[in-house]
Amino acid sequence: MAIAQVTIVPIGTGSTSLSGYVAELQRVLERAGGPVRYELTAMSTIIEGELEDILQVVREMHEAPFAQGALRVSTTLTIDDRRDKAASIRSKVESVERKLRG
Repeated sequence: MAIAQVTIVPIGTGSTSLSGYVAELQRVLERAGGPVRYELTAMSTIIEGELEDILQVVREMHEAPFAQGALRVSTTLTIDDRRDKAASIRSKVESVERKLRG
């Protein structure tokens, strides 16, 4: 299972507000359903699932702002694809929390 962080920035929208675009990106993820799990954060979205499913949904997310009228879209994708043991968004956070407790 891979974990990815994606930030999609529409450019040339005529407004500094991006929340409507972010909401549509979340709808794309909702439609993807079972193959991926995700968490919206203040600055990006974290996605976990099989690598092929993540890449497919990120492609759909990248296209969404164009459908809303954006003239340019900048997408940043970081992938953590660990294959020596199972990993999830939650397990990564729990690992750090255990270390914080001592």
